[in-house]
Amino acid sequence: MTMTGRIWTWLTVLIVAAGIVIQLPLSAQNEEGFFSTAPERFFNVFAYFTIQSNLLLGGTALVLALWPGRSRGVVFKTLRLNGVLCIAVTGIVYHTVLAGLDELDGWAWVANFLLHTAAPVAGVLGWLLFGPRGLTDWRIVQWSIVFPLLWLGFTLIRGAFVDFYPYPFVDVNEHGYGRVLLNCLLVAVLFLALAAGATTLDRRLHRKTTVER
Repeated sequence: MTMTGRIWTWLTVLIVAAGIVIQLPLSAQNEEGFFSTAPERFFNVFAYFTIQSNLLLGGTALVLALWPGRSRGVVFKTLRLNGVLCIAVTGIVYHTVLAGLDELDGWAWVANFLLHTAAPVAGVLGWLLFGPRGLTDWRIVQWSIVFPLLWLGFTLIRGAFVDFYPYPFVDVNEHGYGRVLLNCLLVAVLFLALAAGATTLDRRLHRKTTVER
């Protein structure tokens, strides 16, 4: 990875870290939230796909920044692809479906911007411009669907017990299981399409880089 690539990777880590660090106390102090106690509101932040995708992106970016030349196994490659794709889905779904549902200002606006806009832009552009290339293939694409399916399963099972759903499109109380499962299917199709597209593009960029070298 080039020096510019490492700088961009560190910037991505900082964006993710800042967004989460700002969001956690804001959520804990928000007494208008669903949960009644600050610890419940604090830990509930991690139930959001936005936070999960930011953690995946930031965590894998940190590994790349600290050890840029180290060989990667299947687990890291899968998590790296998940980080890039999940943050892309986060940005796409937020700006096409969820933006405008809440009127935010101050630090809440800053956290929202970092997590839903800055991190997706930094993550996707960083992957496009700096790679590293050759970390995905069709086997990794197959493994990459596991995380979003686990998140959806966890969200629906947990919601049945605590009656909380982090996003309107997975709210069973509002839409029923049929509509929610259809919404989840659409997100899964979007995710797989992005995974397939990313793998195809990665191969082309990898061949181009190899030829230039």
